[in-house]
Parts: sequence; structure tokens; C-alpha cells
Amino acid sequence: MSNGSKACIQDLDRFRLPEGFRGRSPLIVQLWWLVQAFLFRPSPQIFYGWRRWLMRVFGANVGDGVLLRPTVVITYPWKVTIGRNAWVGDNATLYSLGSIVIGENAVVSQEAYLCTGTHDYKDSAFRIYAEQITIEAEAWIAARAFISPGITVGAGAVVAACSTVTKNVDPMSIVAGTPARKIGERFSAVAS
Repeated sequence: MSNGSKACIQDLDRFRLPEGFRGRSPLIVQLWWLVQAFLFRPSPQIFYGWRRWLMRVFGANVGDGVLLRPTVVITYPWKVTIGRNAWVGDNATLYSLGSIVIGENAVVSQEAYLCTGTHDYKDSAFRIYAEQITIEAEAWIAARAFISPGITVGAGAVVAACSTVTKNVDPMSIVAGTPARKIGERFSAVAS
């Protein structure tokens, strides 16, 4: 499209962030970004309690024993719930424009991307909206997997590395690929 011509498919000049979309004031959003950059990210790896505390100060519901690596990126912690003993790996992104719920003993591995937000491509104003992502207890999101808005990954399920999840994943299922498809079942392990 040439300069000066009127956009007809996607006119970003018409885009407006819905009122209250962030869930906190712009000042709190900016404060979180500063805290994440200067207190969360540079903290030593073993300071899990410190990072849990920072998340809680900003409204996250974070269970005991949660391991958040220092390089995790969290957009809005007040929209995040992480159950007891869950792990979130290096460079994972919790793009929490909407709620993200991670169950007890679940794992979100390195560079996984949980994306709650998207745009309506049919709307020329490119309307933004968010849908909750739920990772149920004991599920494993492997490295570099992408979880789309509105998805539930069932309890004990496995999403293989580099997969793109666009449909809900049944409990105890193993999915892989882009788009992710069921390739097997996960069976309960006997505790040793």
C-alpha cells in the first residue's frame, strides 16, 4: 500500500486497547516491567523464593515450591496462577494478556510460549482480545512449544518440543507437531 492511501483491510489507526484490558493502571504495568528487568531477571538462579515473592507482590497466585527461572518473561503477573511445585523454564514466556493457570507439578519448559492474546483479523481495527490458557496438574509443555489462546492442556498430558497447540489436549495424551496431533498416551508412573 502506498503512502497516503486509506487502509481497508487493517487500519491500525483505528486500534484501541479495551478499557481495563491490562487489569492494572499503566503506572503499575510500567513498575512491573522495571521490577522484572532490574530485580527479577538479574536475580541468581537459586533465588526462587525471591522471584515467587516478587510475583506475589504484583498479584500473582504462586504456590509453594514453584521454580521460576530468572529469564522467564511474564507480561502481567496479576493474571497468573501457578500451582505448588510447578516449574517454568528459562526464556519461557507467559504472555498473560488473559489469565494463565498452571497446575500443581506442571512443567513449562525453556522457550515455551503461552499466548493468551490475539487480534481479530476480520476487524479492520485489529481488535485485541484474550482467552485463558490452562495447563492442568502434572502436564508437561516441552521446549519451544506454542500454546494458543483459549487452550486447556489436560492433567498429565505432554506437549512435545516445538509443537503448536491450537486445540485442547486431553488428559494423559501426548501431542506433537504443527498443528499438534495426538501421538500417544502417557501412563501413570509407579512412585519409587
